Amino acid sequence: MGMNDNPDQNAADSVPIIQPRTLRELADTDYLPTHQGAVFTTTVKQMGHWAQANSMWPALFGLACCAIEMMAMSAPRWDVARFGAEFFQASPRTADLLIVSGRLSNKMAPILRQVYDQMSDPKWVISMGACASTGGVFNNYAIVQGVDQIIPVDVYVPGCPPTPDMLMYGFTMLQDKIKAGMPPASDLALASRGV
Repeated sequence: MGMNDNPDQNAADSVPIIQPRTLRELADTDYLPTHQGAVFTTTVKQMGHWAQANSMWPALFGLACCAIEMMAMSAPRWDVARFGAEFFQASPRTADLLIVSGRLSNKMAPILRQVYDQMSDPKWVISMGACASTGGVFNNYAIVQGVDQIIPVDVYVPGCPPTPDMLMYGFTMLQDKIKAGMPPASDLALASRGV
């Protein structure tokens, strides 16, 4: 008698199903859905915003004492690598986040604008510290009274100098803006001019 002589032997219902091993009894897991919670739904746009927010590469632009706090943010105690931004870029062409930390002099303003223009779109800016945001205690002819006079700014981090955890909070605020689909300040500035 051959193997194909018995038609029930090859039927799908006669193949034994091996159940996965578990430490729980079947009655303990009968409330779970059949997919075991492994399915989620989203849109391609939301997935893109999530990817942008969690893989930002900041450019180095440390001008004064705030730069020390910016460097400390990437140290093990605060560890900005948890947010996907551990790789500080020396080249603006590969960066999408510019952290301006410290007072900006009038001599340095054209260089800041050049670095900002060389960044690829979309690009975001964090103004770190009172000096970068408003000129701070340096209310004189040599210091720019806020970097927003030179480039558009997305998030302002106050303090003199702000601590690394304050910068991390500003970073997470920027991530929330990106995840919500808000355009960068550069796009908003262009839209306000009708471009």
